[in-house]
Amino acid sequence: MTTYKGGCACGAIRYETSADPALEGNCHCRDCQRSSGSAMASILLFPKEGFHQEGKAKYHELKADSGRWIRRGFCPECGSPVFTELEMAPDTIAVKAGSLDDPSLYKPAMQLYTSSAQPWDSIPDDGLAKFAKMPDA
Repeated sequence: MTTYKGGCACGAIRYETSADPALEGNCHCRDCQRSSGSAMASILLFPKEGFHQEGKAKYHELKADSGRWIRRGFCPECGSPVFTELEMAPDTIAVKAGSLDDPSLYKPAMQLYTSSAQPWDSIPDDGLAKFAKMPDA
């Protein structure tokens, strides 16, 4: 059993879970680009049950292109993006792969919203499933 631990840059937020991620992928949507400040957000989606968090994140809520809300959680002290909550998956919480204590645990299985990828973002032909938008659940 793998334990996933991580947090923000300053340590004000810490989290831990032993659950297996339900999804691991790179999202290239415009919102993930803005929230990561880069070409994509690399995320792991975990069940909220058994997910332990210390410290309180500040959240910004917006509408995704699906029309549903998405909440981005970041550290109010250092500004590190850490969490994402999705209306379409209310029993889950996503963490940014870069917030893991051991980012090598991240094993992406897909590239999402490739239709929004920037021309300077070379998506490799790495055998990962690629979706122009969000795949149907």
